[in-house]
Amino acid sequence: MIFNSYTYLLLFLPIALLGFSLAARIHLRAGFGWLVLCSLFYYGWWNPNPNEPWTPVYVFLILGSCVGNFICGNAITRSRGTPTGKAILTAGVVANLGLLAYFKYTGFLAQVLQHFTGWPGSIPTVVLALGISFFTFQQIAYLVDAWRGETEEHRFTDYMLFVSFWPQLIAGPIVHHKEMLPQFQREAWRNHRWVDASVGVTIILIGLFKKVVIADNAAPIANAIFGLAGSGTREPTMLEAWSGATAYSMQIYFDFSGYTDMAIGAARLFGIRLPLNFHSPYKATSIIEFWRRWHITLSRFLRDYLYIPLGGNRCGKSRRYFNLLITMIIGGFWHGAGWTYLLWGLLHGLYLCVNHAWITLRKRLSLPPIPKPVAVLLTFFFVLLAWVPFRAGAFELGASGSTAKALETTRTMFASMFGFNGFGGWPDRSAFVVKDSHAIRVCLLVFVCWLLPNTQQFMGRYQPSIDPYAFEDNVRGPRRWWQWRPTTGWFIFTLLMLLVTIHQFDKLSEFIYFQF
Repeated sequence: MIFNSYTYLLLFLPIALLGFSLAARIHLRAGFGWLVLCSLFYYGWWNPNPNEPWTPVYVFLILGSCVGNFICGNAITRSRGTPTGKAILTAGVVANLGLLAYFKYTGFLAQVLQHFTGWPGSIPTVVLALGISFFTFQQIAYLVDAWRGETEEHRFTDYMLFVSFWPQLIAGPIVHHKEMLPQFQREAWRNHRWVDASVGVTIILIGLFKKVVIADNAAPIANAIFGLAGSGTREPTMLEAWSGATAYSMQIYFDFSGYTDMAIGAARLFGIRLPLNFHSPYKATSIIEFWRRWHITLSRFLRDYLYIPLGGNRCGKSRRYFNLLITMIIGGFWHGAGWTYLLWGLLHGLYLCVNHAWITLRKRLSLPPIPKPVAVLLTFFFVLLAWVPFRAGAFELGASGSTAKALETTRTMFASMFGFNGFGGWPDRSAFVVKDSHAIRVCLLVFVCWLLPNTQQFMGRYQPSIDPYAFEDNVRGPRRWWQWRPTTGWFIFTLLMLLVTIHQFDKLSEFIYFQF
C-alpha cells in the first residue's frame, strides 16, 4: 500500500483518521493505540510475492524488534553506567545490526564470498523486509541514548508508535525519540484539529503532485537512457547522457521530496509533526550544505552515531578525512547492498574531504568565497555525477542484475558525458530512445529547484515540521504573497493541482527510497 495509491488515499487514510478522532475523544491513549494498530495493518498489507499467500512473518518481525528493543532500552536505563548496562547495549546494537545484515546483505556477502572462494554453491534469496533500514537505525539510536542517559522509561504503546508510525516507517524520516515521544504526552491536537487537517491535506496533495506529475514523468527518460547504456546496443550520445543523468537527478529529487511531503502531511492530520528531512538540497552552495539539506535525518544519524563516535574532527586532519570517508561509504552501503552504492558513498566522502580542505585553505589564504551562483552550479554538477552510479545500482540489485552490468553502465554513462564516445548531440530520429523535447522539458526542472520556494517555505506560517537545523530561510517573518493560507483562492489553487494530479494518476509506481 503505497502513498500514491487509491487504496491508501481513499480508504486507509480516511479510516485511520476517523478511528483516531473517535478513539481520542474517549482517551488520548486509546487514539494512539488505534494508530499503532493502523501502523501494523499498514505494514502487514505488504506481500513481497503476490503470487504466494500472504504471511504474517514480517508483522512478527517488526513486533519482535520493537518488543526486544523496548525491553533492552529499559534494562539499559536501569543499569546505566555499569558493565551490565554496557553489555546489554552491545548485545542490543549487535542484534539490530545482525537483523539488518541478514535481510539486507546476505545476498551481497554470499556473492562476494562465492566470487573469491566458490562457496556457497547457490546464493540464498532473502527478501528485504520493508522499512528495516529505517526502524533499525531509529532503535539503535534509542539504545545508545539510553546508555547516555538521554531517555527515560516510556509506555510500550508510545514506543511502538514512535517506531512503527506508518508515515515515517517505510522510507523515513529517521525520527528521534526526543522529537516524537513528548508529542504523545500532550493533547494539543484537540484545539488545532481543523488547522492540522487543512495543512496536512494540502501538504499531502503537494507531495502527490511532485511524485505523480513530475517524478513519474522524469522516470521514463532516465530509465530509457540508462537502459540504453546498460544494454550494450550503442553508447548514448553526449547530449543523451547528460539528459539522462539530469532527468534522474530531477526524478529522485521530486520523488523523495514528494514522499517526504506526504509523510509530513499524513502525520500532521493526527497533530503529529515529523522532523524535516528534505530542504531544497539543489540550492546548496557546497557538498557540506547539500548533506544538511538532503535526507537530513540520515545525515544526523550518521554524524551523531558514527562520525562523532569514530572521533569526528577531534583526532587531527588525517583522521578527520578518514572518518568522513568511512561514514559516507557506510552511508552508501546503507542505501543498497551493491558496489555502485559503495562508489556513490565514496564519491560523496571524497567530495566532503575536498570541501573541508578548501575551507581550511581559503581561511589560511584569506581567499574570498566562491560567488553563490557559481557555488550552487558546482555543487549540483558534482552531485549529478554521483547520481550516475547510484542510478546504475538498479542494474546490480535487480532480479537479473549483476555488478558487472551496473559498473559497465556507470562507465558508459561517464564516457559519454565527458566525450570519450564522441561529442554528438541528439541522434537521428530512427535511433531515438526518448524525444529530445521531452528530455529538454525535464532538464529545465532544475530551474524549478533553484528558483521556487519549497513546501516548508510555502506552508511556513503553519510550522509543518520539526526543523532540526533551523534553516535561515525557514525563519518566520512578514507573510509573503506566495505563502499558503486557508482562503478561497488557495483552495481553488489546491483543487486545480489535485485535478492535474488525477489526470496523470494512471499508474502505480513505488517511491525510490522504498527499496532501501
